[in-house]
Amino acid sequence: MKLKSVMVLLVGSVLVSGVAYAGADDMKWIAQCMQDNANAKVAPETVSIYCTCMNEKMDENETKSITQWEKSHPKEQAECDRKAGWK
Repeated sequence: MKLKSVMVLLVGSVLVSGVAYAGADDMKWIAQCMQDNANAKVAPETVSIYCTCMNEKMDENETKSITQWEKSHPKEQAECDRKAGWK
């Protein structure tokens, strides 16, 4: 039940952050990224900003998840970390 509550909060923060205007595919990727980072010790808004930033940097035809893609793109990851205020 606790995980479900966290996910509702995270998805809600995505919508509040302006991602509601993104396409359905973008929303899917961002929601997965937020779920992958659900245990991060930062505010959900920080995760939302980070995941949205990473999604924007990825090619529209990318098949990897944000979590998979970030591992091979450290420059983009660092940029989004800074933008989100994560590290």
